[in-house]
Amino acid sequence: MAELKTKPNDASVEEFINGISDETKQEDSRILVKIFSEITGDEPKMWGPSIIGFGTYHYKYASGREGDWMRTGFSPRKQSLTLYIMDGFDKYDELLSQLGKHKTGKSCLYVNRLSDVDGEVLRELIEASVEHFNNKYGE
Repeated sequence: MAELKTKPNDASVEEFINGISDETKQEDSRILVKIFSEITGDEPKMWGPSIIGFGTYHYKYASGREGDWMRTGFSPRKQSLTLYIMDGFDKYDELLSQLGKHKTGKSCLYVNRLSDVDGEVLRELIEASVEHFNNKYGE
């Protein structure tokens, strides 16, 4: 079975953020670290070279594949900020309709900058996702 390439490591979150050339993304990343830290109670940790993750959970698929992954996190990608809402978006239609300018993938929320979205709605979305994971996988 192939090993996951994206794993937690000891790289400095602060150094990573300081290395972001886009000043808006750099500031947005600092704000997101604060929000995710407050909601999860976890310290930020680098996952691979460009993802800032918070907490972990152990998953096991019916196929037998299993591993550990972050409960939530984000990555300041060149195109947009990618926020990982690990339980997907099926039950968050109302929040998403109030969020502002965004796109979604299976479990990724894409925003160009934090000023494009309602900060309180974003916080509610992250809180709901983290609560779901805490209930499903234990705190």
